[in-house]
Amino acid sequence: MMLKPQADSLYAGLTVSPALPTPLYQQLYERLRAAILTGHIAAGTVLPSTRGLAEVLGISRNTVLNAYDQLAAEGYVLGKEGSGTVVASVLPEHFPPAVSPRKSTHLSPKQDEIGLSKRGLAYLHAQQMPSNPAKSQLKAFELGQPALDKLPFEVWGRCITRRARYTALQSYGYQEAAGYRPLRESIAQHLIVTRGVRCTAEQVIIVSGSQGALDLAARVLLDHGDSAWVEDPGYLGARGALIGAGATLVPVPVDDEGLHVAAGIARCPTARMAYVTPSHQFPLAVTMSLSRRLALLEWAATAGAWILEDDYNSEYRFSGRPLAALQGLDTHNRVIYIGTFSKILFPALRLGYLVVPETLIDAFCAARRFIDVHPPALEQAALADFMDEGHLTRHIRRMRLLYAQRRELLVGLARGALPLDIHAPEAGMHLVGWLPDGVDGQYAAQKAAEHGIFTPLVSTFSLEPSGRNGLLMGYASIRESEIREGVERLSRAFEKL
Repeated sequence: MMLKPQADSLYAGLTVSPALPTPLYQQLYERLRAAILTGHIAAGTVLPSTRGLAEVLGISRNTVLNAYDQLAAEGYVLGKEGSGTVVASVLPEHFPPAVSPRKSTHLSPKQDEIGLSKRGLAYLHAQQMPSNPAKSQLKAFELGQPALDKLPFEVWGRCITRRARYTALQSYGYQEAAGYRPLRESIAQHLIVTRGVRCTAEQVIIVSGSQGALDLAARVLLDHGDSAWVEDPGYLGARGALIGAGATLVPVPVDDEGLHVAAGIARCPTARMAYVTPSHQFPLAVTMSLSRRLALLEWAATAGAWILEDDYNSEYRFSGRPLAALQGLDTHNRVIYIGTFSKILFPALRLGYLVVPETLIDAFCAARRFIDVHPPALEQAALADFMDEGHLTRHIRRMRLLYAQRRELLVGLARGALPLDIHAPEAGMHLVGWLPDGVDGQYAAQKAAEHGIFTPLVSTFSLEPSGRNGLLMGYASIRESEIREGVERLSRAFEKL
């Protein structure tokens, strides 16, 4: 079926590819939105019918329907009775798009001609973590940042200076691919005591943050085309690492008990890998139940699959004892445990680690040598001193108390002033404010941005459309005065919701 002549010209460069790991509806949604944002498709333009566009692109009508529904939910198009789907005259441009705007959009012809590999194109199209579009200097409600102003800089500075001044000459040459041995020993001991992880220093591999851990694990354990379960909604950085390895993403829903294992098995029982955040799911902030953990481990053992357990901020639990790490329950050596110092110290440190089964040590170290050999040795040595002298434990204890106080303040103010259903478990660094039924999430986020408040939507982290939307509100790095001002601004922004 042919489109109208003007539409035929307008959509000539529009393509989707089943070879990419991103779902077809998501590809179509991203390309149409990029074209709308750049003016390639002007305001007031009537989009092709779902049936007509589906036939031209060679995809199902449901795929086009899902893409149009997502565009409508975020305010880019309007469904007018008798007129079809029309591009909105006022766009939600203040809220972060799933793909950062570029001078050349995804609709530019033959983009692969610039020399990118399929992996490079996959990275280019992968959804990025949203950045703060608000013009205000107010930090409310910044997501995922620790309280950097509370870091014991003098102590850390002494550790760095001492190591820089007195480190032996041979330590300035190439080091072990697995990382600085004393740091690995300190990490192993810390995990055994605090998280119930079963490991030795030999199983610990130092990497550049949790993103480096995800990338390394995906490279070593996945082949192009392998299926991988991902939490939906879930962490975009994990999806990026899996996409880079050529994996086919299988979105698995998350409920109050965490990853819905039965749904994952129903969708793809032969998946090669599952990525999970069981201690404090991102972004929904739920904890995976023990029954779900055991079910996930049983599936992995039966299917011969790997589990990536991202334990990114388990240190911050404000009441009771957390469930032990998933890795500590694993009796079949299917779990790769991932941790980072970005949330408990500072992101710029770029140090994280994996705990891998003994059978994988050689393969991971071999791959590491071909990537970047090892992380900077000076920071590793200083961090080992910082841990061995007890500074890390004391800092975590202080931050746990501070974050609990900030959480309590934000919850109390938000429940009294905002039209949100606040979900704030006593753990982590952010909460979820669910919007009332019928309220458009894109509109709410845009109104918040207009008042200088950055509150990413839960839907930003979703692969499949969801009936409910909410705002993510970080509190760890937000001073008490900023929390109060932030809630006041949101209250004004939401007056007419």
